[in-house]
Amino acid sequence: MSIWSWLGLERQQEPEDRGPLAEIEQALGGLEPDRAHYVACFAYILTRAARADHEVTDGEAREMERLVALRADLPIEVAGLIVQITRALATRSGGTDDFLVTREFDRIATHEQKLALIDCLFAVSSSDESILTAEDNEIRRIANELKIEHSEYIAVRTGHLKHLSVFKPREQG
Repeated sequence: MSIWSWLGLERQQEPEDRGPLAEIEQALGGLEPDRAHYVACFAYILTRAARADHEVTDGEAREMERLVALRADLPIEVAGLIVQITRALATRSGGTDDFLVTREFDRIATHEQKLALIDCLFAVSSSDESILTAEDNEIRRIANELKIEHSEYIAVRTGHLKHLSVFKPREQG
């Protein structure tokens, strides 16, 4: 027995920190754990791009739900719950977990899955038919963190050029 125990001052066991994605993974309880972890990372990173301009629009949220349902083969209702949880987590953390989650996705995803994610990020950002410079820059940052070659990033981005606000004529005011 330690002196701390004898004095009644023994530290309580801290609950295990399961990381920023634990809540999402728990909601995906029906999936195999590795698959749930992948989907949690994927959904979190979608939210990262959507909130690059400090606002997640209803259109962006619907597109995230559609993509999570499609990519994870989940019912749209479950995908909606995952997107709600992810948005709340991202708001709570203020972006402090962004790099950690993206680094984890880099570790577990194939190169093709990373490129598909970049395409999905552009799809979410263009849901309102305009990809703002802040969103484009955030997607580029994510691509860098995923170690995507610049030429590959540009190839994916090219499919979304018509939505890039930098290429749209300015409205005369």
